[in-house]
Amino acid sequence: MEHYDLIVIGSGPAGRRAAIQAAKFGRDVLVVERGRRVGGVSVHTGTIPSKTLRETALNLSGWRERGFYGRSYRVKQDISADDLRARLHITLNHEIEVLEHQFARNQVSTLRGEAKFVDEKSIEVEGEAGETFHFSSDKFLIAVGTQPFRPDYVPFDGEYILDSDEILELVDLPRSIAVIGAGVIGIEYATIFSALDVHVTLIEPRDTMLDFIDSELVADFTHELRDRGIVMRFGSKVEKITKHGPGKCEIELEGGRCIRSNVVLFAAGRMGNTKPLNLDACGLTVDHRGRLKVDAQTFQTDVEHIFAAGDVIGFPSLASTSMEQGRIATCHALGEKAYDPPEYFPYGIYAVPEISTVGMTEEEVKERGIPYECGIARFRETSRGHIMGLNSGMLKMIFSLKTRRLLGCHIVGEGATELIHIGQAVLNLKGTLEYFVENTFNYPTLAEAYKIAALDAWNRMPIIEE
Repeated sequence: MEHYDLIVIGSGPAGRRAAIQAAKFGRDVLVVERGRRVGGVSVHTGTIPSKTLRETALNLSGWRERGFYGRSYRVKQDISADDLRARLHITLNHEIEVLEHQFARNQVSTLRGEAKFVDEKSIEVEGEAGETFHFSSDKFLIAVGTQPFRPDYVPFDGEYILDSDEILELVDLPRSIAVIGAGVIGIEYATIFSALDVHVTLIEPRDTMLDFIDSELVADFTHELRDRGIVMRFGSKVEKITKHGPGKCEIELEGGRCIRSNVVLFAAGRMGNTKPLNLDACGLTVDHRGRLKVDAQTFQTDVEHIFAAGDVIGFPSLASTSMEQGRIATCHALGEKAYDPPEYFPYGIYAVPEISTVGMTEEEVKERGIPYECGIARFRETSRGHIMGLNSGMLKMIFSLKTRRLLGCHIVGEGATELIHIGQAVLNLKGTLEYFVENTFNYPTLAEAYKIAALDAWNRMPIIEE
């Protein structure tokens, strides 16, 4: 039985960062990946594919130029599913090549196959050809990610009634789509298809969406979706989904309402990929969604030498945070110096338009009883916004009245996931309102919105007496 210092199960963002960090410490590392190629959900069906699809849709549809040339403007008149996939395959191959090169350069061993625990210190891996391998290790990191939640009442057929993995394999671009689930994944796909001029109905059993985002941003975002013609059916549970033929799907909602569409995308939640791991053999248990519980600082599970990171441990389920979780978990597992996970990290939602946020929302500031003031800038107020033809988009900052420190930064609009890092840096470095007011920003840029928002807040802030 071959022995390793660390065995990582899964090669997604958490797994690959963990493995490379361990290799840089000079340890022997094995990564076991059951997929066809390394990269995990992030590379093959999640983060990279959905963001590539978004970029392709915006480019081919001419979405970004419609502020100047009108809603009928197109770069390509008849966009097909093949057009969307062409760029996808180029991007995925590049990502996989980079990852394989990183593993090779750092002398990380990889094996394709399905792993399961035999006992607390060893695993069995079934290879592609059915062969069996046995390995032991002092430490394990579980980074198996998640898969779409597929309830029994949804008659998935892989063609017209799809989950969020299968949507990437659409044969034809539909005229209409119903998206069930107004979480991050559902919102992203709903707005991407809307940008392609597909009629979208968004269905959500709760009365609200994106509850962890500042409510003023959600209100602005919701207004834009309605303005574009996205139909929102909130507060209604799905009772039945029926396919009457190719491209003829019907969804019955609680209360008798009926929705018809060519395609149905079910995107209401995901499940941890923990079932094949035989966790009973190592003494671990999972929750009702197959997720593992870990220590928030070390990512250690209930079993001392087994750690877990990434989507399999639940919120926030971001590729960016998963990478850091994998690195920090490895440091703790191998007894190396580790830093605490940052209190505030940026959250990015790659919808159309993008949403990104860092720090406290206005609701959280109120709950903590902190006296505060807000500053808001609309992208259309900036010269760069005019140049780009932006009619929407806003940046909101929240400042403490007492310390004048930045408490939260929230952006909806073009480039939000890039712009947020300025707010993130100031927030984590405990910067104040004066940073934005006194510093010079490139002109014209969307980043200039930071100065506009800061001046907006400054106008209402108490005057500092010398």
